[in-house]
Amino acid sequence: MSKKTVVIGASSNPERYSFLATNMLSEYEHEVLPLGVKAGEIEGKPIITEWPEAIDNLDTVTLYIGPKNQPEHYAYILGLKPKRIIFNPGTENPEFSTLANIQGIETVEACTLVMLRTNQF
Repeated sequence: MSKKTVVIGASSNPERYSFLATNMLSEYEHEVLPLGVKAGEIEGKPIITEWPEAIDNLDTVTLYIGPKNQPEHYAYILGLKPKRIIFNPGTENPEFSTLANIQGIETVEACTLVMLRTNQF
């Protein structure tokens, strides 16, 4: 089943995990919206630099920005009302996780790439 997923911190650098995750999500036939701060493309998919205010039927937000850069995005991400937020390695943030849980959003500390490969996504 396809899960609409937002990648926060998307990068056009092929060595970045956000780049790999965007590609793998597409390979696994999930609708993916790569949100980033720098314009670019990931395998022909443009990185969205003007982040949409609302995204219908959003299942997952997967984070690729470190904890110190997350607070400025708390309200935006929570406002999207995803079913879950995946904190990839290096993005773990107990404060943000608690805020999400209070709003009924599941939080997972895991690697999106591993979750996809092991059918846990």
